[in-house]
Amino acid sequence: MITDQATAKQPAYPGNRDTLDFQFIHAADIHLDSPLQGLERYDDAPVDEVRVAPRKAFENLVQLAIDEEVAFVLLAGDLYDGDWKDYRTGIFFVSQMKRLEAAGVSVHLVSGNHDAVSQITKKLSMPGNVTHYSSRKPQTVLLSELDVAIHGQSFAGRSVSEDLSAGYPSGQPGRLDIGLLHTSLDGREGHAPYAPCSAEGLRTKGYDYWALGHVHRREIVSEDPWIVFPGNIQGRHARETGGKGCSLVRVEEGSIVDVTHRDLDVVRWARVHVDLSSVTRVEDSVDAVAEALEGEIEAADGRMLAARLVLEGATSVHDDLRRESDRFIHEYRSLASGFGGAGVWLEKVLFQTRRARDLETELAREDALGDLLRSIAGLEATDDELAALGGASADLAALKKKLPAALVSGDEPIDPMDPAYLQTALPAARDLVLARLLDAEEAP
Repeated sequence: MITDQATAKQPAYPGNRDTLDFQFIHAADIHLDSPLQGLERYDDAPVDEVRVAPRKAFENLVQLAIDEEVAFVLLAGDLYDGDWKDYRTGIFFVSQMKRLEAAGVSVHLVSGNHDAVSQITKKLSMPGNVTHYSSRKPQTVLLSELDVAIHGQSFAGRSVSEDLSAGYPSGQPGRLDIGLLHTSLDGREGHAPYAPCSAEGLRTKGYDYWALGHVHRREIVSEDPWIVFPGNIQGRHARETGGKGCSLVRVEEGSIVDVTHRDLDVVRWARVHVDLSSVTRVEDSVDAVAEALEGEIEAADGRMLAARLVLEGATSVHDDLRRESDRFIHEYRSLASGFGGAGVWLEKVLFQTRRARDLETELAREDALGDLLRSIAGLEATDDELAALGGASADLAALKKKLPAALVSGDEPIDPMDPAYLQTALPAARDLVLARLLDAEEAP
């Protein structure tokens, strides 16, 4: 299916047609009005600010397109989390598309796994600048004035297991070919394996740019050709940290010369690690937290900061913190509320410190305990060994079945069958065993 938008009634493009110099925006995973589950657990959660953040980030996207006078915007799936609850979500989206239409910007979008069943395009009329690509087969839209072809296919349902890109047509010399695709590529941690494909397979199509969606972390997979996950435009929870936004792509004389990330988020999620190794008075932990938060506030650049605080390190105040954890959680939250600007919300405080010991001295002991400590301290495992352990251990499988659902699927998920998790957990487990052995020796 091929459509030439040059023959359609389109607003005049403000770019330089003579040299084919223009810009376009690639964004994905908007999740408009997505339900932010779990906020009700926190008495001090800024529910209104967090809930409206995806809309404000999308408004920022539209404004960026207008300010940069881009030729078109690519949306690579998951505009919504599912079917929208009422017409307000759809009306908001249409109003933003009309802003782009007035500025002469066309919009090209595919549906992903979250919004494949959305009724928005069936029950609301889209402005003429919006093309929603077919789910039946790949569709090509030609932008003749720019010598650009955009190829895309939407998801037909929530789960797509076949390689959609295999059916896309080959690119043609002398024009800029762009593939618009919602996919897990060859697999990404934390994301379901939808529309799987490979970078090598995408290269065989001869396109200049692959605009991908589905993975919420920005990643430039390749620069020849460009294969890009822009990430989502607004972090939605503590695992989606750092700047979130879109890719602004510059084309000169028909070739892509630059792909730049532009932040769009209005609430910045951060995991703030505070090393308390040098703290000798438990009250001084508040100062250490303040210093760490100040750094994250500066990095958030005027945005509201939603922070998960992680206290760590071998410290002499370990026991005091554990004994008075409620008191210090209150202290840290009070500290956070005192910062000016857009505000700071401590989403959670994790106590991951351990007792301070002269471990080198203990490891040098020439007795049975010293031998045991050295054996434990030297424990390591290769990725292959951990993969074999996680995949074959009946004990670990049984353990996983016994774990509460909140631990297996929560925001700090525990998966003893996952080699990546085991590799992360091994140092902590090793330190814990060492500490327990040494504590047991001191016990009366």
